[in-house]
Amino acid sequence: MNRTILLITVIAAAVMELIDTSIVNVALSHMSGNLGATLEDTSWVITSYAIANVIIIPITSFLATKLGRRNYYIGSIIAFTFFSFMCGQASNIWMLIVFRFLQGIGGGALLSVSQAIVFELFPKEKQNVASALFGIGVFIGPTIGPTLGGYITEYYSWPWIFYINIPIGITAAAICYSLLHEPLIKQQAGKVDWLGIFLLAIGVGSLQTVLERGEVDDWFEANYIICLSVAAFFGLLLFIWWELTTKTPVVNLRVLKSKNLSVAAILTFVSGIGLFSSVFLTPVFSQRLLNFTPTQTGLLLLPGALLAIGGLMISARLLQRGISPVVMITSGMLLFMLFSWQMSQLSLDANAHDITVSLIWRAIGLAVITVPLASLAVSSLEPKDIPQGAALNNMMRQLGGSFGLAIVNTYLTQRNAVHRSDLVSNITVNNPLTTSRLTGYTNLFISKGANAFEAHNKALRLLDMNVTRQSSLMSFNDAYLLIGLVFLLALPILLLASKRKGKQVQVALSDH
Repeated sequence: MNRTILLITVIAAAVMELIDTSIVNVALSHMSGNLGATLEDTSWVITSYAIANVIIIPITSFLATKLGRRNYYIGSIIAFTFFSFMCGQASNIWMLIVFRFLQGIGGGALLSVSQAIVFELFPKEKQNVASALFGIGVFIGPTIGPTLGGYITEYYSWPWIFYINIPIGITAAAICYSLLHEPLIKQQAGKVDWLGIFLLAIGVGSLQTVLERGEVDDWFEANYIICLSVAAFFGLLLFIWWELTTKTPVVNLRVLKSKNLSVAAILTFVSGIGLFSSVFLTPVFSQRLLNFTPTQTGLLLLPGALLAIGGLMISARLLQRGISPVVMITSGMLLFMLFSWQMSQLSLDANAHDITVSLIWRAIGLAVITVPLASLAVSSLEPKDIPQGAALNNMMRQLGGSFGLAIVNTYLTQRNAVHRSDLVSNITVNNPLTTSRLTGYTNLFISKGANAFEAHNKALRLLDMNVTRQSSLMSFNDAYLLIGLVFLLALPILLLASKRKGKQVQVALSDH
């Protein structure tokens, strides 16, 4: 019973952290109006959390060793909960951004350390079940974040997006204080690698800021984007060099000598692109173009999310029975490509059923990918290196999400401009279809009581609105195709993975 309670607790903590990566996305306009800030400034609420997450996740293994895993984990839960409360109490936008950054620092441990604890709670013959259970949190968290945020904002107020973390955090901290113990295999912590931490913060923090803010500020047209890009390049270059040469690295990059971990990290990056980009695109597509409410959008995602839970458990069983992780990952990626293709074929007449069926393929595909990737990542690592390997793998998922959102946002803007230009070029007085449509709209407004001049102007505005919607639709179609293409191009990377069977992978996992 104690093991079950602790298992539910640490998974809930990880889900809570992942939900907060996307829960504020749909509440930005409400925050902006309430705090008297521009929407551009308010979007830093998302950016600051993402920067903190990506900085802290790779060094969680070191911090857990230095501070003691139990102390670090419980302290992180308390910090995450306290700063969630402070976010809700913020009286201006910059206070909110600072508290949101500190919330992300506290939340960093709730992913990688939770994963390590889940693995330890299962005997060696059920390690893949542990991967599946943790995978549920990884998949569900970002998926339900926007829907939950939309519901809370619609029926309550935006501070409750943060307040809902408080009872969960207090409960999780109390249970972990009672039931969580230090791991049986303890690492000896060396001296603090301050230079490594500094270079990581500069490199990853600058990169994350560029990715999050680039599209908003027209990329390299903004001087600060240029400066941060240079800082990211040299910061990460020096970080890699230093971590490979120092005796006590804060992030042990030497574990990437494992071919399977390197392959898994790349594919986890790709899966992060698919997971976060699709979670961003689908609600925006449904609400802006099909006029779905946040609640209706949440119902679109629900069947796939439920089936994904079964898919995660089945994939764990298949892996345990000896099915190759490479075969399973390939199958999952093909299912995700099917989702991308179907979404790229939707029109403005699409209904909930059409989208739900496509989202089911997405959910099952990502579910089938999650467990084998987690297993593949640590399959050839020594037990002492597994926490570091898991942390790097989790960081790659978060970075993949950031890259994916930056790419998709930029691509949507560019393709929308291209499609609008193409459509407008066909709207001329010499085009009989244009004349017929405009005449029909004008007559419609005249029949509603408008005079000829007003009717003509309204007809032009309606025609422009239709062009805008069609160009938006086509750009979303292109964006879904782009994500599918990324998965297709990543498939050959699997050929580099070791051809070990699922049972062998499971044995490697069980050593942890």
